[in-house]
Amino acid sequence: MKLQSSIVVLTSLFLLLITPLMLADLSSDKQALLDFAAAVPHVRNLNWTESASICSSWIGVTCNVNKTRVTGIRLPGVGLYGDIPANTIGKLDALRVLSLRSNHLNGHVPSDIPSIPALQYLYLQHNNFSGIFPAFLSPQLIVLDVSFNSFFGSISPGIQNLTKLVELYIQDNSFSGAIPNISLPMLKIANLSNNKFNGSIPHFFQNFPTSSFTGNSLLCGLPLKPCSRISSSPSPSPVYFPIPSGNSQNQHATSRKKLGTTSIIAIAIGGSAVLFLLLVVFFICCLKREDSEGNGMLKSKTVSEKPKDFGSGVQEAEKNKLCFFEGCSYNFDLEDLLRASAEVLGKGSYGTAYKAVLDDGTTVVVKRLKEVVAGKKEFEQQMELIGRLGQHPNIISLRAYYYSKDEKLLVYNYMTAGSLFSVLHGNIGAGTTPLDWDSRVKISLSAARGIAHIHSEGGAKCIHGNIKSSNVLLAEELDGCISDLALTPLLNFPSTMSRTIGYRAPEVTEARKITHKSDVYSFGVLLLEVLTGKAPIPSSGGHEDVVDLPRWVRSVVREEWTAEVFDVELLNFQNSQEEMVEMLQVALACVSKVPDMRPKMDEVVRMMEEIQQSGTKNRQQSTNVQNS
Repeated sequence: MKLQSSIVVLTSLFLLLITPLMLADLSSDKQALLDFAAAVPHVRNLNWTESASICSSWIGVTCNVNKTRVTGIRLPGVGLYGDIPANTIGKLDALRVLSLRSNHLNGHVPSDIPSIPALQYLYLQHNNFSGIFPAFLSPQLIVLDVSFNSFFGSISPGIQNLTKLVELYIQDNSFSGAIPNISLPMLKIANLSNNKFNGSIPHFFQNFPTSSFTGNSLLCGLPLKPCSRISSSPSPSPVYFPIPSGNSQNQHATSRKKLGTTSIIAIAIGGSAVLFLLLVVFFICCLKREDSEGNGMLKSKTVSEKPKDFGSGVQEAEKNKLCFFEGCSYNFDLEDLLRASAEVLGKGSYGTAYKAVLDDGTTVVVKRLKEVVAGKKEFEQQMELIGRLGQHPNIISLRAYYYSKDEKLLVYNYMTAGSLFSVLHGNIGAGTTPLDWDSRVKISLSAARGIAHIHSEGGAKCIHGNIKSSNVLLAEELDGCISDLALTPLLNFPSTMSRTIGYRAPEVTEARKITHKSDVYSFGVLLLEVLTGKAPIPSSGGHEDVVDLPRWVRSVVREEWTAEVFDVELLNFQNSQEEMVEMLQVALACVSKVPDMRPKMDEVVRMMEEIQQSGTKNRQQSTNVQNS
């Protein structure tokens, strides 16, 4: 018992002693990053302030499990430019991941950055760095990517020390000299293309594909063309990327002389702390979680190869350029999206939508457009319009886009509640909760407001063109938000038109004439879908199965069987039947065959609001009468 009590007392004393030291470490990390932000200009706001919590609110910064050290910095595509000063990021000796890719940084890379002892992942690609890349590299490096810069000089044989390196990307620089004759046991991917290397390719690298070495006109040997038997002039001895000898006794003696009293005391305290930790290791076993986190990252990074760049026809300066809209707080670039785990949400009229989960946990929706016929300038102008319209609360905000010859991508916020289509037609069966009347009205009305905003703010030529229940996404409060707006002018119209024929107005299917009034027709079909519970296009597929919902509803109403129109799930809401009938009249007005007979969207919103307010008032009065 006395021994246990002693251990508890010692543990408490030890924690009291080391807590200020841990706080000091985090404080020094914070100050180093504040110094970096102050010295390096940046286009996008980083929200790094002294008062904010660095581990929970700073953009692009992640900490360890105990929130005692900064372990990750991810700032791709945030508009950083200028030089990186020494003694800023290089001070973060617990840093594992550093991503500064796709910015406009230039000058030399400070030597204290790639030599950070814990550094495992270093991404500096697509910047304007130049000069000699630092010689001392962290032996923990797993991924090193300095491609698409202007580094020059020879590669030192000291790279042999990177025994954990799995991926090496140094393409599109000006590195020169011979490739060192080394062997890296873990290396799976290497790209040395488009440099100025010469001589024969060493045996270890001969198993890599030809694409790893193209663009080096003086290289020879497998997998490239054989080397000439006539020996060429010897390559110049390496003068860059130097590794000083670490075996000199004079250097060690000099280093020992430089150790002052403070350093000796610090070493002694550190040694004592290590010995003490052996006694209380079971109190800090939670650190194992951090190790497992690191191992997980290693596995996730080594399983998948680096994805190919989007668009072979785009200029190098434009590759990896994701265009963000003002006010967007996302902190990633195209390469992050390509590395993200993704699942298909659905294939619609305009392309395929993916749910992408990035390394930092950010979840977005990426829409890959197909059959785009618009040129780059027209595409960018339309994106600016969509971005401006998306500031309305009932329209899904477009956060970023990417354009190249071969790829057109749109990035949206991810809506966790799904779509109107999924809640109408997916919640069928035992144990599920059907969508009630008030919720249906709320969703429909908020969607109508979004469409009205598009028509009023975008002008006569701004048309949604693809209104359907799967394009009405739901916020947490069950507000309907319109997605896929204003994309029709960019696409091959005939092919996209055929896929949503159940919502299309007659003039669209017959004369391909899209107007505000054709949007009103599509909304009318959507409103009928909400009222009847029937989908205009059954999930079974082909166009021969398409339900002409307006015609079916008119035939039922004409026989004076109006009650038979409504979804059976709505029969429980007896007090709302009058509202349902009035809402049905609005829907039928919207789906009039003659465009001029249809109301405008702002008139639709006004009528729906009046029905909602009147219905709420009548139900309240009815309740008061019953209670009196």
